[in-house]
Amino acid sequence: MKPFTRLAIVVSVLIALAHLYRLIRPFDVVLSGSALPQWASVVGVIIAAGLALMLWREARP
Repeated sequence: MKPFTRLAIVVSVLIALAHLYRLIRPFDVVLSGSALPQWASVVGVIIAAGLALMLWREARP
C-alpha cells in the first residue's frame, strides 16, 4: 500500500470517528452563525467511512 493511500484512509477514518462522536455525545457546531444539524453528521459518517472502505479495498493486493 502506498503511503498517500494509507494517509488518506487514516484521515477518512478520523473524520468518520469525529462525526460518530458528535452523534453519540451531541454538541453544537456553528458555522458562520448557523448551527449545523445533527443529521449532517450522519451523512458525514456515511461518506467518510465509505471513502475509507473503498480506498482500503482498492489498495489491497
